[in-house]
Amino acid sequence: MLLPALNSIHETPCATERAAPLCGLVLAGGEGRRLKSFIRRLRGDSLPKQYVKFSGAHSMLEHTYSRAEKLIARERLFTVVNQAHMKYRAVVDQLGGQEPGTVVAQPENRGTGPGLLLPLMHIHKRHANAIVAVFPSDQFIWEEDRLMSHVRLAYAIVKRHPSKLVVLGITPEYAESEYGYIVPSVDGAANGWGICAVTEFVEKPDVLRAHKLTASGALWNTMMMVFNVATLLQWVNELRPDVYRHFEHIHEAIGPPREPMVLRETYDRLETFNFSATLLEPLARKHPGRLSVLPVSNVMWSDWDSESCIVDTLRRMGRMPQGVSDAPNEVKDRAVAARNYRDMRGRPISPAVTE
Repeated sequence: MLLPALNSIHETPCATERAAPLCGLVLAGGEGRRLKSFIRRLRGDSLPKQYVKFSGAHSMLEHTYSRAEKLIARERLFTVVNQAHMKYRAVVDQLGGQEPGTVVAQPENRGTGPGLLLPLMHIHKRHANAIVAVFPSDQFIWEEDRLMSHVRLAYAIVKRHPSKLVVLGITPEYAESEYGYIVPSVDGAANGWGICAVTEFVEKPDVLRAHKLTASGALWNTMMMVFNVATLLQWVNELRPDVYRHFEHIHEAIGPPREPMVLRETYDRLETFNFSATLLEPLARKHPGRLSVLPVSNVMWSDWDSESCIVDTLRRMGRMPQGVSDAPNEVKDRAVAARNYRDMRGRPISPAVTE
């Protein structure tokens, strides 16, 4: 059985625009295992990375909230976390300012697939035809206003074409084997929006392939994306009906008293899976016109998934965290490659960091 409103996505554009509020989804359900030893050196505990204040007065999660709220009202900004995160006072404090009912806690981390689909059930329950903008909470972004203008453009595209999913891709500054890549169609921009069809996702290629991808025009995959929630759930039902049925049960049980029990039982049966590999890659193959990438240039962006990425970025900004006196060889090699970093307009990066 399809969830309510899944059959309404082919409405006329005017009707769709009136019925499609913009909601935000902040992904904060990761454990940051690769950074645990680094965070212990900095803080003496295992606080997940998205809640850590690596430099200045705000954590990556708090920066993500500030960025998203440039475009989205707080009452429509949802967050997914893990229940285990709530044992940290820093987590409770940072989530305390969010609107009631917008923080969704997973029983445990089951990968980016469930981490996206669970909060989407809550969004769909409240706003059945919402357009959703997804924001990972572990990314450093320098020119936030410019990036959010691309999110606004992606929203306009999906309002006009609710059958599309638009993912933001960063124009690479160098070949990076720690990042995922999006390979756009060679046909170039479509329909005057500046978007390209996606032909392939490449997850963390080796160094040689990273150079080839960069040279051929591939983009860094930000996992920031915009889509109509009803459309996405329809695709999940088509591509993975077994997964869809699990989350359909959760959708039906949202609210007291059944939700906690159904959520726990469902997660006990649920496989761990990656959203891109399980859903986006098959979607690109089966419906190549539905998945588009919007290139983003002139924005300094870094995915803080490793110590080397964090230390390199902070070194360039002149904001090395206290307690990190030297960098491992991996970081030093990266710093040599990027020490003369200049943005796309040729300006040197300022050592000052806005909070």
